[in-house]
Order: sequence, then structure tokens, then C-alpha cells
Amino acid sequence: MPVRRRAAGIFSSLSVQDDMGSMVYLGDIFNKCKDKKIAFTKLGLWHNQVENAGISSFESVARSIAAHHQYILHYFDNRNTNASAESFNAKLKAFRSVFRGVRDTKFFLYRVMKLYA
Repeated sequence: MPVRRRAAGIFSSLSVQDDMGSMVYLGDIFNKCKDKKIAFTKLGLWHNQVENAGISSFESVARSIAAHHQYILHYFDNRNTNASAESFNAKLKAFRSVFRGVRDTKFFLYRVMKLYA
């Protein structure tokens, strides 16, 4: 069975039906929900479905979401993510790895300021 079909089967089995009887996927919660309360409810339904499915890798994701749901739901306030901060962090790590570490912190910060500011 091709990987794409197998993955589609796994994700379709982890969908839940909302009160209108339509299917709800984890990605749809973030793409289609506009209200934080509705997203919280649907996220809880998805979490329950994952627990009932018994797939250990998805249980790990569900535990992470449950532990950090307050911060995850902040996305629905302004629909902002921390992607720009993560990108800048990756640039700093790559810059640091090119020079095999940092010996002089002041000089390193000076170079970062001149390159990325």
C-alpha cells in the first residue's frame, strides 16, 4: 500500500463528527475555525477520538496538544504564529555553526546585528 494512501487512511480514521454530522479533521480546526471557543471544543473532540483510536504516535501528539492547549489556542486571537521567530533562530544557529561556535559573544552579537538588522 502506498504511503500516501496509508496516511490518508490513518487521518480519516482520526476524524470526528461534530454536532452537524460533518467530518472534522485536525487541520480543519486551524484552517476553518474562526472562534476560539469552537476550536477548543473541536480540539477536545479530536483528542477524545485519538485516545479511543489507540495509536501510540497520535497519543503522543494528543498529549502534547492537551498540555499546551492554552498556548495553541492563542493562535485564534489574531491568527499569528511564531514562525518568524523560529526562522530567525534557525538563521542564528546556522550562522553559529559556520564558525564552529562562539568564543567572543560581543563580536558574535555585533556580526549578527550587522548581518540581520
